[in-house]
Amino acid sequence: MLQLLSAVDGKFGHKEDLVITNYLVENYPFHVEMDGAMEALSKLNPSDYIIHFQKCMDDFFQDSEENERTRFLKFAVDLVKADDKITEGENVFLKTLFDAWDSAHME
Repeated sequence: MLQLLSAVDGKFGHKEDLVITNYLVENYPFHVEMDGAMEALSKLNPSDYIIHFQKCMDDFFQDSEENERTRFLKFAVDLVKADDKITEGENVFLKTLFDAWDSAHME
């Protein structure tokens, strides 16, 4: 999901890479292989990003606890703010994530 968020604006910078790396280091005590995810993302048409994002979002929700989702949301916001500009597309993805994971969805 973080990779998708970083790709929404069509640019991927060093600051965004640092946010993703920090998330992985802080939340996964083992090495996470990103090559497969990057390859899958590179094959997606940008118009399909939101569909793939929603699937990943639902998978993460089912496999996580509330505190993990809260940490992820913080990193998602940090990621889109990393280049000091939140685009309309990034805002749509963040809103989709926050709306899906709100307290009504968690009941």
